[in-house]
Amino acid sequence: MAAITFPTASSSSLSTLRKPFLHPPSLSTPPHLSSPLTLPSPQLKTLNKSTFKTLKSSSTPITAPSNLSTPSSFSPSLKSRLGNGETLYGLFLLSFSPTLAEIAGLSGYDFVVVDMEHGHGGTSAALPCLHALAAARTPAILRIPESNATWAKKALDLGPQGIMFPMIDGPKMARKAVSYCRFPPNGVRGSAHTVVRASGYGIDAGYLSNYEDELLIMCQVESEEGVENIKEIAAVDGVDCIQMGPLDLSASMGYLWDPGNKKVREVMRKAEKAVLGTEGGAYLSGFAMPHDGPDDLRRRGYHMVSGAVDVGLFRSAAVEDVRKFKTSLAEGSSDEEEVVEGGKESDDDDEKYWSE
Repeated sequence: MAAITFPTASSSSLSTLRKPFLHPPSLSTPPHLSSPLTLPSPQLKTLNKSTFKTLKSSSTPITAPSNLSTPSSFSPSLKSRLGNGETLYGLFLLSFSPTLAEIAGLSGYDFVVVDMEHGHGGTSAALPCLHALAAARTPAILRIPESNATWAKKALDLGPQGIMFPMIDGPKMARKAVSYCRFPPNGVRGSAHTVVRASGYGIDAGYLSNYEDELLIMCQVESEEGVENIKEIAAVDGVDCIQMGPLDLSASMGYLWDPGNKKVREVMRKAEKAVLGTEGGAYLSGFAMPHDGPDDLRRRGYHMVSGAVDVGLFRSAAVEDVRKFKTSLAEGSSDEEEVVEGGKESDDDDEKYWSE
C-alpha cells in the first residue's frame, strides 16, 4: 500500500495553499442551552406510568435544534469548496494522536486524513481524532485499510467529510466503492443512521437527504493497471477525487527506491492529464514528494494537496534538534567561555535566559 513522504518546502512556498488561521470556537453557551429546561407544575401531575408508556411508544420523529452542528455540517464543505475552484491543503495523520489532530486543525490545514491504512489505529482510535478535529472546525477524511463494504460502513458511521479507498484499479472497483457509500436502493451501505455519529446520533433529521451531497468519495490509483484505467475510473458517477499514489505506483513499475525516476514521472503525468481531461470527471488529489513539492502539484492542476505527515514532521524536527545539540558538543559550546569561576553561570546570563 502507499507509504507517504514529505517535502522540505519553505513555508513561503506553501502560503498560497494554506487557509487563514482558524480561531477556536467560542466557549460561550449555545443559545438553545442558555436557559435551564423547566417543567410547569401542572404537567408534573400528569406524568404518571401511563404517560411514560405513551412517550416511550411515540413515533414522533426527533427534530434537531436549528443551530445543531453535526460532524458533516461544516460550512462550506470540502466538496463545495472544490466546486468553487479552491485548492485545498491537508495533512496525513498516522499517529492517531488527538492532540496532534487538534494542533493540525488549529494550524489552518483545510483537511486532515486519518490514515487507517498505514497508521496503527482502527475506528476506535480514529474517533477521538475526529472529535479533536471537529473541535478545531476542520474536516476529517478517513482512509480505510481495504476497499470493502465492511470497512466503509464502519468509517462512514463515524461521520467524516470524506472517505478514501486504496488500490482502485478499474471502473468496476470504483463503482463498488461508491455503492459502499450509499444506502439502498442506490448502494449497499448498512443502515444505522438513527443512532450513529454521522447523523448526530439521530438528532440530524436531514442527514439522509443531504449526506450524498456532502460526502467526498476519493479513489486512490497507485498501480500501472490503475493508470491504464484512470480515465474510466475518474468518469464513474459518485467518484469525486482521484488520489494518486506515487510510491506504490513506482513500486509496481520496479522503482521502489526511486519514485522520482523519469519513467515513473512520465506515467504520473500521463495519469494526471487523463483525469484533468475527463469532462465532468473527478478532481485530482495527491501527495507532495521531495522531488515534487506542493506548489508543483498545484500548478499541474491538483485541487487537493497533502504536503506532510504528522509523524514525519515530528521525526524531522526531532532529528534536527538532536543534530544541532550533537554538533554543538563536537564544536564546543560558546557558553563554556562565559562560565564564571566555580562552574556557575553569571546572574546576567540567567536573567537574559528567562527574559527571552
